[in-house]
Amino acid sequence: MTTMTLQVPAALEKEHDETVRFLAAKLYEAGKLTLGQAAEMVGMKKWDFAEVLIDYGVHYFDASAEAAINDAKGL
Repeated sequence: MTTMTLQVPAALEKEHDETVRFLAAKLYEAGKLTLGQAAEMVGMKKWDFAEVLIDYGVHYFDASAEAAINDAKGL
């Protein structure tokens, strides 16, 4: 993982963890991250993160077959 600095409104300062979960969920939804990568981004196990997806209206099974295979291989 790498660190990225993101400028956000001051109102989100107290919502750091939720903001990171939201970004990870939406990056997963967009196909930019695998489930494992998104879970790692928020410091969760992937099966626990799959439950977080529900909070943001992201469907776990929307990922492509290739992404699911790579995730299972740990890539």
